[in-house]
Order: sequence, then C-alpha cells, then structure tokens
Amino acid sequence: MSTLPHINLCIMQPSGYVHSLGFLDQARYFRHQFRRMGASVSLSKNRLQHDAVNFVFGAHLGFDANLTQRYTCIFVNLEQLGEGGAKVSEDYMQLLSRSAVVDYDADNVPAYTTYIDDVPIVPFLNAPYLKPEHSIPLAERPIDVLFIGSMNERRREMLNRIESTGAKVVLFDSPLYGPERDEFIKQAKCVFNAHFYASSRFEQARVSHCLSLGTPVVSERSELAKPHAAFEDSVFWVRPDDLETFFANQFATPAYYEAAQAALSHFQSVDPVEAYADALAFAAGYGQGHQERRPTEPWQPVRINLGSGKDYKLGWFNIDILDRAQPDLVLDLGQTVQWPVAAHTPQAGPVVLQPGTVDLIYANNVLEHVPDLPRLMENCLDLLKTGGQFLIEVPFELALTAWQDPTHVRALNERSWLYYTDWFWYLGWFEHRFNVEQFAYLDDALKECDRPKAAFMRVLLTKVETTLKERNAARVMRPDFCMPQDIDE
Repeated sequence: MSTLPHINLCIMQPSGYVHSLGFLDQARYFRHQFRRMGASVSLSKNRLQHDAVNFVFGAHLGFDANLTQRYTCIFVNLEQLGEGGAKVSEDYMQLLSRSAVVDYDADNVPAYTTYIDDVPIVPFLNAPYLKPEHSIPLAERPIDVLFIGSMNERRREMLNRIESTGAKVVLFDSPLYGPERDEFIKQAKCVFNAHFYASSRFEQARVSHCLSLGTPVVSERSELAKPHAAFEDSVFWVRPDDLETFFANQFATPAYYEAAQAALSHFQSVDPVEAYADALAFAAGYGQGHQERRPTEPWQPVRINLGSGKDYKLGWFNIDILDRAQPDLVLDLGQTVQWPVAAHTPQAGPVVLQPGTVDLIYANNVLEHVPDLPRLMENCLDLLKTGGQFLIEVPFELALTAWQDPTHVRALNERSWLYYTDWFWYLGWFEHRFNVEQFAYLDDALKECDRPKAAFMRVLLTKVETTLKERNAARVMRPDFCMPQDIDE
C-alpha cells in the first residue's frame, strides 16, 4: 500500500439520541488500529468528509443512500442480523446489500449479501489505551456484578437468579456511556454478559471493552454463540442452567480472582493487527475506485440548514457563523454576500451557492441571535427559488424561552413577519416577498399547542412573486419610485 487515504469515522446520531454514544467505543477502536498503521483518522458526528474514506457507524438509525454517490462510504455493521436478530429497516438492509461493508461477525453477512468473501471481518479485541494506570485489586472492588446493556425479560430473570445467590447486581438507572460508564466498570469484580436476541451472537464489542479496562467478564454461553478464539480463555463461560452454581460456589473466591487475572493477561496478548490491515487496504482500494467514478462538478445544494453543532443535518448544506460548530461552511448571512458563493470545504467538497436555486432553508432557533435580521432574510430570499420555502422556529415573545439564552438580541411574536410579507417595500424588495404558509405555536416539547402554552413559534414562509398591484403600491411608497436608470443615448 503506497498511499493511505484519510479515514473519517462518522457516528450517526439522530438529534438528542443518547444511545449513539454507544458507538464511541467501536469508533475509538478503529481509530487506534488505523492510526498505528500510519493512517490519518478523524472522528465526527453526522459529518461525512468529501475527500476521505468514511467508515459509518449506526447507519441503521437512518442514512440517505443517495449520499454514497458523492461520498466514499464503508458501513460498519454492528447489528445482529438474520434469523432471530435485530429488527432493522428494509432500507438499512438494502443499503448494506448495495454498499461496501465491514462486519464484526461473519454470521451476519449472509443476511445482506451473497458475496460473503467481499466483506472484511474486524474483531474487537484488546484495546491497550484503556488499560488503567492504577487498578483496584479485584477482591477490594465495591461492585460485585455490573450489568450493562438494554433490558428484556430474559436478562432480568437471569440477573434475579444471580442475586438469589447473595451476589449484588448493579444496574444503571439511565443510559451511561464513555469514560463515565468506564469508571463503574473499573470498580466491578465482574461484568455479566447475557444475550439479548435469539440469534445469540456474542457481544464482543462490550466484552472486549470491559476486559481491556481490566475487569473480568462472566458470560452466558449458548449453543449458537460463536465467539472469536481470543475470548475462549479470556471469559468465564457459564451455561444458563449453571448460573446459581457459579455465583454461589466459584465467584469472588481466591480461585476466581486467580483465574480472572490469568484470563485478563491472556486477552491482552491477542492482537488483531492483520484483520485491520486488511480492512485498511480494502478502504484504500475501494476509496480510490469510488473517487474516480463520483461526480466532479461542484455541488449545488437545494436544502440549507442555518446552524450546525448539535443541529447539523447530513445531506443538507449546513451554514454557521462559528467554526467550532463544524458547519459545512462558515458564512454570515446576516452580512452582505456577493453571489455566487464558491467554496471547497472538507465536508462538502466543491460547492456553489447560486441565488434562486434553493428549495428549502431551515432555521432552528437562529433568528433571535442575528443582529441584522433584515439582511439575513434578504439573503435567504435571494437564495430561494420562487416557490421555495423558509422554515423557521423561534422562541415566542411571551414565553420564558424568549430570553433564557444570553445571546438573544430580540424576541419575536406573531407580527414579526409583516415586513417580510406585507411591508416588503420597506426593505427595498420589489419583485419577490415572503408569504406565510403555515403558523403554529409550540410547547416546550415542540408539540403544537394553543397560544397560552406557547414556548416557541413555527413559521413556514414561501418565496412568491409580487403582484402587479403590490409592485404599484411599492412604487407609491418608495422614495425613488423603484424605477430603472434610463441609459442616455
């Protein structure tokens, strides 16, 4: 391999969806493996990079397949697929069948492709960067048994059986991920692993993470589970019928602690470097071929999102005034803009913003921050095609939400749109204006409500051509009659 592509690890996160944090462990492991081979690697949320090979985590949560035309994407499947596995959408299965994929378990692959040998299998094994500098001795740890993961009736029944032996089981009372969760793992004598789906694929990502942190894992062993060979001597395997016997007679004994240390040491000795080298070579070859075939003309976006940060919309063109929000383009539409705007950005690649070409602009809690709002509204009017729409959500003037943010410069109410609709000529507009298509009050949960309960307003504006009557009225009100300059002959 002569040249390694830049690798972007993209985690899909629907707005506010906490469980996407669960992909941080796997993405971090990919980053470690690829970086040790000399690759440049970035980690992003919902942001693909135009000139990188994007490994996408969590695409089952929603992914526009059309993006694979402009972006080089390899999808990391972490779902248990096939009979008895996770219930995922048909769109996700179609996405996998038509795309480049890497998987953690070979038994998933036949569910989405007949080209089984074309899918690299990448195990999750020891992560040396997780090894604690100082560890609490196992016998002195305050937590007996820690359980991590979604709960169902079968898992709860097994945990109740463990507690019947006198071992105390600790659960989280809310979703917890990342370093905050890891602190609890490091305080446990063991983490208990049980299968969630009938397919019983071994949960190697969770188990490997715990072992890497220096915490033993006691795992259910079903007939269908086919764990990677590295786990055979690294995990305490227990048949479902033997739960009480293990936890009553073996767990937390001197023999258990001795065996646990041996299991942890064994796990640290296994290195999946070849599998990840193969995956990186696959990425380099696939990336080169895809980038030679994809469109070369600049992208002309038809959907624009004003704002970024947590509000970033993949597949839209995201504009923000703050670089730290990681937008597609840093641009202040509250200032004078010379059209067209041409740029080349890491996420969007070559792009051109042309006036009169955009179908939809979305501004979620933006307008209350803009010092020169008429200028922003005019720039948005320019960008939209006739019939294009501007969807706006803002705090309602009479609600506490109107001034809770110290960066607000105004409050808005039902009549805040008059200058952009009825009195457009005040702003120097003549040929086009906005029309209010829809209006609604929203409560704190962003559900439509009556005015007394309103925390926000949602307004849908449409760009329309002014009528002859409206243009005549504008000439009456304008000091210059809005007449063109005649050319003297």
